[in-house]
Amino acid sequence: MYLDHAATTPMLPQAREAMIEGMLRWANPSSPHAEGRAARAALEDARARIKEALGWQGQVIFTSGASEALGIAMRLAKGGRRWRSSVEHDAVLRAAPDAGVLPVNGEWDVDYNALADALAVGDRPVIAIQWVNPETGKVQPVEHYAPMIAEGGGVMVTDASQMFALNRFPREGDLIVLSAHKLGGPIGVGALLVGDLALLDAPGGQEFGYRGGTENLPGVLGFAAAVEAWQARRVGLPDMDRHEARVDMFRTLKSYGGQQLMGYGETVSNISAIAMPGLSAAAQLVRFDLKGFAVSAGSACASGTLKQSRVLQAFGVDAEVASRTIRVSTGWSTTAEDIRAFIDHWIDIAADAGSRAA
Repeated sequence: MYLDHAATTPMLPQAREAMIEGMLRWANPSSPHAEGRAARAALEDARARIKEALGWQGQVIFTSGASEALGIAMRLAKGGRRWRSSVEHDAVLRAAPDAGVLPVNGEWDVDYNALADALAVGDRPVIAIQWVNPETGKVQPVEHYAPMIAEGGGVMVTDASQMFALNRFPREGDLIVLSAHKLGGPIGVGALLVGDLALLDAPGGQEFGYRGGTENLPGVLGFAAAVEAWQARRVGLPDMDRHEARVDMFRTLKSYGGQQLMGYGETVSNISAIAMPGLSAAAQLVRFDLKGFAVSAGSACASGTLKQSRVLQAFGVDAEVASRTIRVSTGWSTTAEDIRAFIDHWIDIAADAGSRAA
């Protein structure tokens, strides 16, 4: 039972069919001959469809994924010092290792005072704020930060890779990052949505000169099909049975000592960070895998040693609690029966851990 949709979501049938069509268009979209022009036409049609589905008035730059899109945004945005929230994706840290850090407050929101201080410098700062955190499901109120950053003369980078669990698109931000494989599209393609291309330096290459490399036409067509499926509300949103199963999960696991880490304010419905009493995350992953469940850790493992997640640490989660935290994330293919089966096995594993400890 696959409960790791925050890492990648199984591909939708619509996306697979669109990719097959793309594979039949084998020519390079930059070639001037008839085959190349046909490939270019399909690429531009997909770009227009994504813009229409999202209601985006700016430009769409296709990339190899969200990580590359974040790199382009942080490296090529015209502006002064780079800033990031303390809970951003590692791709932001790699693209801007010297960026200033904006902490989150006790409610897990980016601290307004720290953001105001960054803007007060007045050098057109480039500020990255992730919309949905992939480890906890916490939603940052980007609709409040965007006007603050705009009024302060800054450039806002919004990582919206996990947005498709919600029924809205975060148009707040100058540069918005999307990932195809988080919503039922293919791995290896993403996009940077740009409000105004004048915001970016253009180093040359494909995609209007902002990104080198031949476009992944099959991936782009699969991406467009997945975005359209989301826009039509055929995927992403929880049905009532699945919603009720998730409510049962939180209620039941709490009664057995489970702890959901979510902070305050809005969270997405499909990502849950859950701490189990008495058993490390690494041990839980092994036991769930043996029972046929794909989940992931809320803590990172390196060199065989469990280390606290950088993100959970930034959210102020106690190290001992973080070491017992796993992430459960659902998606379009998840059923209420999957969730209830997970509950049953979670209880069994917790009970076994408790008896061993006793």
